[in-house]
Amino acid sequence: MKRSEHPDQQDKEKTAELEEWYRAYRDYAFAIAYRMLGTAADAEDVVQDCFAALQRALPDEVQNAKAYITRITVNRCLNLLHSARKQRETYVGEWLPEPVGAAAAAEQPEAWAERKSMVSYAFLVLLERLKPVERAVFVLREAFQYEYKEIAELLGLTDSNCRQLYSRSRKRLAQDLSAVEGGSSGEDGLLPPITPTDDPSRKRMLERFTAAFMSYDVPSMLELLAEQPVFISDGGGIVHTVMRPMTVRKGVLALLTSRRILTRLRETEASTALLNGEEQLVFRRNGQTVAALCLEFTIDGKHIRGFYLMVNPQKLGYIR
Repeated sequence: MKRSEHPDQQDKEKTAELEEWYRAYRDYAFAIAYRMLGTAADAEDVVQDCFAALQRALPDEVQNAKAYITRITVNRCLNLLHSARKQRETYVGEWLPEPVGAAAAAEQPEAWAERKSMVSYAFLVLLERLKPVERAVFVLREAFQYEYKEIAELLGLTDSNCRQLYSRSRKRLAQDLSAVEGGSSGEDGLLPPITPTDDPSRKRMLERFTAAFMSYDVPSMLELLAEQPVFISDGGGIVHTVMRPMTVRKGVLALLTSRRILTRLRETEASTALLNGEEQLVFRRNGQTVAALCLEFTIDGKHIRGFYLMVNPQKLGYIR
């Protein structure tokens, strides 16, 4: 943009340009930050910091607004992730990503485009296995289809290094999932969908699970469980919950059908809601969200392999 030589006019032009960039790239920056960090609140902070930095930048520094915003967002996320790894060493119990609710109803056809821009909760959980730089490369390549050359320029790495980081990360994640599925998928194994899947059978599975959970129905619950399910709960040391992951089928079954554990959830109103673009379970008391249970299905969609229970009130604020 050619700027006026008058200072006041220059300020107006820069403000208008910033507002245009904010409208065009705010959601894009949030999408990167949320996938990098796994927390919506921190992602919002990164976006605000990004555009504050953009406001302070000199005109010559911003040749390509999108590239500039991407670089600032990724770098700030990397800094946060490095410090977060140390903070999580003192986190009480297990740490899970923050689920985010959808603004639009699932029944509205026009909402599907918005849902596809979300990231599935299972994919967010999977990303927690990666180191910060691995996560940056993987997110930019897998979720945003960046070329290796572009990623290298953003991160200050070589094309070859980025290619190796992505290949190694994908192979490890696929192998981890293969172990859970009981197969041997290797480097080309299937990963959870990055974006939500529009599977009509999902709601029926949720209804079956809710009925079995609320009624302590052991046989029905057993039919739903994968061979190697995992149950993880995040209370953040604020709400009492299961402190350690349960990874044995017999143990997960006992946990979900026990009359002594998770009893408070059965005293709430359970309903389905769009979390990260997919229908999941939300538990409310007097209209207030007190828990969210995100389920991960096996690749064939016939069983549940992941149960991720969020009861930390500090991570329930983005559920509507």
